[in-house]
Amino acid sequence: SSPLLWGLLGPARSRKTEPLSEASDQPLFRGADRYDFAVVIPGAGTECFWQFAHQSGHFYFSYEVQWASGMADRHVLVTASDPNGFRVGTAQDVRGQINFLTKETGFYQLCLSNRHNRFGFVQVYLDFGVLYEGFDTENQPEMERKELNDTLEAIEMSTRKLQGYIFHIWRFYNMARMRKGADYFLLEANSYYVTRWSAAQSCVILLSGALQLYFLKRLFNAPSTSKPRC
Repeated sequence: SSPLLWGLLGPARSRKTEPLSEASDQPLFRGADRYDFAVVIPGAGTECFWQFAHQSGHFYFSYEVQWASGMADRHVLVTASDPNGFRVGTAQDVRGQINFLTKETGFYQLCLSNRHNRFGFVQVYLDFGVLYEGFDTENQPEMERKELNDTLEAIEMSTRKLQGYIFHIWRFYNMARMRKGADYFLLEANSYYVTRWSAAQSCVILLSGALQLYFLKRLFNAPSTSKPRC
């Protein structure tokens, strides 16, 4: 089942850590490592999501406000909390990122608040997940020596590097999708604005022309009289 659904049932009741030995034959729960979707937040509303992560992972979270109704403020408040409820990151802008290392296993909470608007809706595109490979550089020299001494180890390391490159390309692609969506909604709003005001100005021009013609005709109309001529 989805880690978001597990998160909706409530936060982790106790602290979870990676097992130091094979104490159990059951594998740890591990859902999808990344998500990207859009969510609509009502005025003064808050939406929260939970993402499961193991220790020693790199948690990333990117967002961008794509659309706001009416004259609503496009700024949103975004917070990230660890399984114990401690805040590990905050952002408050139209777009932003929160990145941190997961120090313990459990459900990490992501909340988006539309507190700047009482009545306006905002649509926010989200991209978040956990990466477990490619961020450990402490043993780089030893790992490079293994690449030279062991062909299989070299193949494994090359595969990990390739996965890391693919991951970064995928993130850049999602960032481009965010900007594309925001630009599309901005273009649509501008088109609607131009069309509406063009129609309004056309009506004003026609009305002013009709009024000018009416008053000009009244200036040249001679007053009628019933007195007989001499």
